[in-house]
Amino acid sequence: MVTGKSAYFVVATACVAAAGSAAAQPADYPAPAPASAPVETGAIPLYGAKTPGSAANENWARYFGKDYAVRNVTRPTLTPVRPDPAKATGAAVIVAPGGAFMALSMSHEGWDVAQALADRVITAFVLKYRLLPTPKDEAEAGKYVWAKMMEGIPDPTKQPVLTNPQATEDGLAALKMVREHAAEWGVDPARVGMIGFSAGAMTSLQTVLAAKSGERPAFFGYIYGPQAKIDVPADASPMFDAIALDDPLFPSMGFPIAQAWLAAKRPVEIHGYQQGSHGFGLGKPNTTTTLVLDEFIAWLSMQGFLTRNTAP
Repeated sequence: MVTGKSAYFVVATACVAAAGSAAAQPADYPAPAPASAPVETGAIPLYGAKTPGSAANENWARYFGKDYAVRNVTRPTLTPVRPDPAKATGAAVIVAPGGAFMALSMSHEGWDVAQALADRVITAFVLKYRLLPTPKDEAEAGKYVWAKMMEGIPDPTKQPVLTNPQATEDGLAALKMVREHAAEWGVDPARVGMIGFSAGAMTSLQTVLAAKSGERPAFFGYIYGPQAKIDVPADASPMFDAIALDDPLFPSMGFPIAQAWLAAKRPVEIHGYQQGSHGFGLGKPNTTTTLVLDEFIAWLSMQGFLTRNTAP
C-alpha cells in the first residue's frame, strides 16, 4: 500500500514511479473516503469581513483512515497553533500544505507540521489558501487532478506552468495578518517566515517573489518544490531547500534554484535526501527525511531567528 504522501500527490508519485505519464492509478491505492468538514478550531477568515467564498463549497476527504484533505477551497483562512507563551521563541512560521493547487493535504502537511513546530516552541499558522476548482466527485477529481498535473509539469528542468495567483495573494495576506497581530500572538514581526510543501513550497516561493522589498518573509522552507532555476531578488528571503533525490515529480538535476540563491549572495541551505519520494511531510519512516523539521529548526537557530531576547 502507498503511504505517507500528500493527499493527491500520492497518486501521481505512484504513477510516475511505475510507468510515466501514461500510467493509471495503481490498483492497490486506497480510495479516499468523503468526510464531513472537521472543526477547524481558531480558524480566522484571511481577509476579515471581506473574505471571499464559502466553506460550503469545500469537499473534504480522509486518506488512510486518518489524514484530512480538502478541495474547492474558495474561502481562505489562517489557523494559529501556539506554544506555551512563557516558552515561545517569538518566531512564527506560516505553514502552506501542498496538493497541486487543487487540494490541500491539511493533516499531513498542515496541522501536523504546525503542531510539531508549536511543540518546539515556535508559533505556527496553517494557511488554507484558495484552490483551482475540481469536480466534486472524488473519483472524477482524482482523474482530473492527475491530468492537470501532467499538463502543468511539461519539463522538469523548468518551473511548472501550473500555478495559482490566488494562493500567492493569500500567502501575502497571511504575512500581513501575522505581522499586524504580532503583539497579540507573542510574535516578533521581523521573524515571520513560511514553510511550504510541494505546491505549498511553490506558494511560499511566489510569496517571497511577489512581496515588496522589506516586506518579504524573514525566511522560508522550500520542501520538495521544483528545483528549476529562477531569477532571485537581491533581498530574497533566506531559503531552506529540501527534497528527496528519488522524487519522481521533480527528478534530481542538481539544485539550480539553490545555486541561483548562492549566485545572488543570499543565505541558502540544501538537503538532498537519498530516499523519500514525493510528499514525505515530516518524514517517511526508515529514511533520513524524518530529520527534516529538526534540520529546518536548527537552520533557523543558526540564522538567529529563534533567539528569544529579540522578541517584542
